[in-house]
Amino acid sequence: MGQTWPVDSPLSRPVETFVREFTPVLVDLVAGLPLAKADKLPDDVALEAFNLAAAFIDADGRHTDEELSAFISVFAARFDTVARAGSPPALRAAGLLAGKRTFLDAPSPLFDLLVQADRRSGTAHSWRYYLASVEIAHAVFALDDHPSHAELTAVERFRSLLLRTIDGAGVTRPGGPERAPSTAGGEPEAAAEPEEPLEPARPLEELLAELDGLVGLAPVKAEVKLVTNLLRIEKLRAERGLKVVEHSRHLVFTGNPGTGKTTVARLLAQIYRTLGVVGKGQLIETDRSGLVAGYIGQTSIKVKEMFTKALGGVLLIDEAHALARGQERDFGHEAIDMIVKLMEDHRDDVVVIVAGYPDEMATFLDANPGLRSRFPKTIYFDDYSNEELQQIFDGMCAKSHYSPTEEARAQVLAFVAARPRDRGFGNARLVRNLFEAAVSAQATRVVELGDVTDQVLVTLEAADVPAP
Repeated sequence: MGQTWPVDSPLSRPVETFVREFTPVLVDLVAGLPLAKADKLPDDVALEAFNLAAAFIDADGRHTDEELSAFISVFAARFDTVARAGSPPALRAAGLLAGKRTFLDAPSPLFDLLVQADRRSGTAHSWRYYLASVEIAHAVFALDDHPSHAELTAVERFRSLLLRTIDGAGVTRPGGPERAPSTAGGEPEAAAEPEEPLEPARPLEELLAELDGLVGLAPVKAEVKLVTNLLRIEKLRAERGLKVVEHSRHLVFTGNPGTGKTTVARLLAQIYRTLGVVGKGQLIETDRSGLVAGYIGQTSIKVKEMFTKALGGVLLIDEAHALARGQERDFGHEAIDMIVKLMEDHRDDVVVIVAGYPDEMATFLDANPGLRSRFPKTIYFDDYSNEELQQIFDGMCAKSHYSPTEEARAQVLAFVAARPRDRGFGNARLVRNLFEAAVSAQATRVVELGDVTDQVLVTLEAADVPAP
């Protein structure tokens, strides 16, 4: 006991923080145990940190010298097995970390104990464990020049596991299920430029919770979280003066209209701001009409003006494939050339997201030799299922203080199920139109009733919803 953690390893701070925070918590939770057993509690918490670090190192099975050196530096003073190994080759040969990734497959007994304590007492120990364990993960992944896809996927699975466990126990947490689900894909809100002074950047976990609250979009959420984890690790490496592999932040969003692309872009802009990628985090939306003029020389000016608005934030170019229409002399090609130039000139000041249909976006990326290399990552937004569209309708009702009957909800489901899932299927935009039609029909019906109750005013009936 009484040993201190080394200070020369990137792992030392998050591990020391973990042990320092949860040792007194565990002592308090097991109060009444014999003193001899209570004395071992710091070692139990240190073992939890050991298992977390080992599991994240083993996430991709590589066990690099950098990872093992840091592991030895931090844990040799606490664990004889690590001290006896003494070097990365010896630790690797001993197989001490082999298979440790399975520790991430289920909540640990310590985490379960913290969750149950929170459930009884309204404390937030499990939430702090969640934050501290993710910090250990990012410290591990920052040891290598570039985290692997397996590592980024592992931390996201573990993060989701802990949050599901907390929510399943009914424990309150920031951004937990008590929040009303958001309805991505509806009519986009106006993306106003931020006023001065800027509002404080939103906490990252709050933004991720809002992302989790969106209806559907599971593959999109997974991709955004991978991007987020990579940025967190790069930021950690930069803060410690370690090498960071530069890569493009720009993205391609593909999918039909109304699939949540603008909503996710707005959240990404705020995530980028919180992580220091951009300074302001505003989302500026435009399309061909906002970039292309009808006269020679005017298109470049319009593109520059739009980039100026987006500096410090994200520029979303919707239906970007429309810029590649026409012949080479079309002003859309002039806009593309200027976009490529300004992306290079302002590569540290703005992130560009281009959105459109999958096939056409492939054509767009081939319209200029510099485009494809600047957009290395594509995120596909699939159509919503019928049930997800019904959830979006429910969310619109809740936001506007309407209550649909079960018969009305069934009518909504029948309506969206009857629509052909062809190119240009409206998704949430279709639901927005359906909701507005239902509200209009309800108003026409209710106004004829004369004196009505509040319940009647807020109820949407099946007759109010357009027939399939």
